[in-house]
Amino acid sequence: MPSESLTGVAVSPGRASGPVVRVAEPLGEPASTPAPADPAAEAARIDPAAQIVAARLEKLAETATGEAATILITTAAMAADPALVSSAEQLVKDQNLPAPRAVYQAAGKFADALAAAGGYMAERARDVLDVRDRLVAELLGIAPPGVPDLDSPSVLVARDLAPADTAGLDPDKVLALVTEEGGPTSHTAILARALGIPAVVAVRGVLALDAQALAVDGDTGVIEVADPDAEVVAAAKTGAIDWDGTGATSDGHRVKVLGNVGSATDAQAAAEAGAEGVGLFRTEFCYLDASAEPTVEEQRKAYTAVLTPFRGKPVIVRTLDAGADKPLAFLEPDDEPNPALGVRGLRVAFDRPEILDRQLEAIAGAAQDSGAEVSVMAPMVATAAEAAWFAERARAAGIARAGVMIEIPAAALTAREILDVVDFVSVGTNDLAQYTFAADRQLGAVAKLNDPWQPGLLRLLKVIGQAAKDTGKPAGVCGEAAADPRLALVLAGLGLTSLSMNAPAVRAVGASLAATTLAECEALAEAALATSDPVEARAAAAKR
Repeated sequence: MPSESLTGVAVSPGRASGPVVRVAEPLGEPASTPAPADPAAEAARIDPAAQIVAARLEKLAETATGEAATILITTAAMAADPALVSSAEQLVKDQNLPAPRAVYQAAGKFADALAAAGGYMAERARDVLDVRDRLVAELLGIAPPGVPDLDSPSVLVARDLAPADTAGLDPDKVLALVTEEGGPTSHTAILARALGIPAVVAVRGVLALDAQALAVDGDTGVIEVADPDAEVVAAAKTGAIDWDGTGATSDGHRVKVLGNVGSATDAQAAAEAGAEGVGLFRTEFCYLDASAEPTVEEQRKAYTAVLTPFRGKPVIVRTLDAGADKPLAFLEPDDEPNPALGVRGLRVAFDRPEILDRQLEAIAGAAQDSGAEVSVMAPMVATAAEAAWFAERARAAGIARAGVMIEIPAAALTAREILDVVDFVSVGTNDLAQYTFAADRQLGAVAKLNDPWQPGLLRLLKVIGQAAKDTGKPAGVCGEAAADPRLALVLAGLGLTSLSMNAPAVRAVGASLAATTLAECEALAEAALATSDPVEARAAAAKR
């Protein structure tokens, strides 16, 4: 047998091997001709098709649980979104386009808007493209793209997987997932962990690999051609996760286990998963569809809905993370040659402080309405002076506890000085990796550089953890790195005091901490720090 192998980014642990089933490529662009003989009748086809697609997704959601069910319900809502439907109908009438082409173009604009928003919102653009392909297939009368029915346990290989496809997978039939694109913060990664399916993403060249069977190592990211006649090997299944709901190591060292949320639905899911509070509440959802800045009362009402499931518990609210690479109409941003390094996050508030002040007023009001223990933090902070400026405005608004995100290497290197002027810091490992390695987190070709096990990133986190110890103030992690149960131990060993993640990871991370002493966490951290690449770092931590 050939010993050909490839490597990618390991995103869900476990080892498995078996026959390969390839997922069909997404649909191409539908034709813009022939023009419909009756545009009104052609436009009228779109809404029924959208309702059919939504109903299928809702039916699939009935068989799912947790994050998978949430994603399927959200995708169903996207499929039946009146704004998408009406936009496509208008294209048919105005441009005399066939319905499939109109849906393709309308959905493309929605996806482009999300991609331009950057970060978490950009990662949701894949959901819209999945909806687009399902609607187009329905209108063309063909089978939708996606995972085929599996007759026997198989290794799925795909360019990428739509969130709805991943959410609908049967862990008893899918041995492992391998994708050529995607990254460590994708829905594929999040859901694979939740389902207990080994997964490796960003495996460049896997689609061209001529293999009938593959061996997949979700711990190291190595993919190897396997003997098609060999016995199928499934990953060991874990039983119910036993965790008492208190984030701490086995010897009592406290490490809070918190949730990342961006909507009321997310907040409910995090609460049900057992999160002790919220380490990152993204407030952008309140602004994305707004042509004008939402009023203080509109914001207050929206924030209260998210905060209410955590009455009496800590919630950290991130102020508006927008700007040139996350355009909002009412901000009227200037064109910039490199918007990712431009006026975004807190930098917007330096020129428009009244927008920040109104948001802080709304957050303070929502804290009163909900009964949650609310703190605020600012994104895209580079210096201690910027941190002090934000903390002063937050306290003036009546919010007693103020902190900042550390996403810029300069902020990591001056974490001690920043902690001298704020109450806490929280590390956005997704962006900190992106800026440290000059690697766009949305680009599959450089996904390996954004691997949270990169020793360069871990060494920056050690600086932050040490600053927290020196000042006696909290330093958390709210990037996707916190969702890896093994990496969570390393982070605790580096001195981080809280970990915040998507709902499916909460119990596994809590249980991982509860089974390990602080001394063992520190030994894992030292072992990982001593390596030179993420594969070695993972392996070093696994040996302990």
